[in-house]
Amino acid sequence: MKAAQSVSSSSLVAEVKEPCSLPMLSVDMENKENGSVGVKNSMENGRPPDPADWAVMDVVNYFRTAGFEEQASAFQEQEIDGKSLLLMTRNDVLTGLQLKLGPALKIYEYHVKPLQTKHLKNSSS
Repeated sequence: MKAAQSVSSSSLVAEVKEPCSLPMLSVDMENKENGSVGVKNSMENGRPPDPADWAVMDVVNYFRTAGFEEQASAFQEQEIDGKSLLLMTRNDVLTGLQLKLGPALKIYEYHVKPLQTKHLKNSSS
């Protein structure tokens, strides 16, 4: 897939991103309008399947792979490992990481929350 595709002979250019593969999740970018992603099991990128076992750099690389290159460094600066990530509240992500509101909302709603939910389901079974 091309990184950019010319829409017309004018200078209008639309970006086309390939779906990224995440360590425990694969991203379905069909619903890019609201930033939502589909969650599916997979083991990739050499990270442990359980986020509770992720080191700080696993968390950083997870968010880089998910398309949050600029925001990923905040997890490193705050030393957020997998266990810390699973304990984060919405408020922690929106204010504690000092991120812009838009990306912070997407990070929490479409990544942190699903990881927490999946972890709870796996630990209770």
